[in-house]
Amino acid sequence: MPIYSVKTTASQERTVADMLAEKEAPEIQAVIAPDQLTSYVMVEATDGTAFGRILDEIPHARGVIQGGDGPAESPFSEVEHFLSPTPDVEGIGEGDIVELIAGPFKGEKARVQRIDEGKDQVTVELYEATVPIPVTVRGDQIRVLDSEER
Repeated sequence: MPIYSVKTTASQERTVADMLAEKEAPEIQAVIAPDQLTSYVMVEATDGTAFGRILDEIPHARGVIQGGDGPAESPFSEVEHFLSPTPDVEGIGEGDIVELIAGPFKGEKARVQRIDEGKDQVTVELYEATVPIPVTVRGDQIRVLDSEER
């Protein structure tokens, strides 16, 4: 099934995606508005021409990206990486200085000791603790302050 790129007004990607999803048109199969892609929405549709007519009714939709002979189809490989979630521990390395942004140690600084990508968890050692205590937290509960790679 072909995937089309729809140009939208800036910051209106989610609105356009919601409106397209609410349309009960048999031509539209799926809609995605990835956060990493600004001013564009990806739409899986059976017929590009009919889909283009539906788009005319959607506010903030500027149109389908055109190719040589009509709406340009995007290969699945261009969209695939938007569909798989990235782990929260991606970009965190052992030895990095992090701040805990949630949980009982919120606001504390710590050094990363171990990373468990399978469970999406990080074991850190608190800085200001008198006795070094390893604390295991979820990857979304920390923010990297200083990385040893930089």
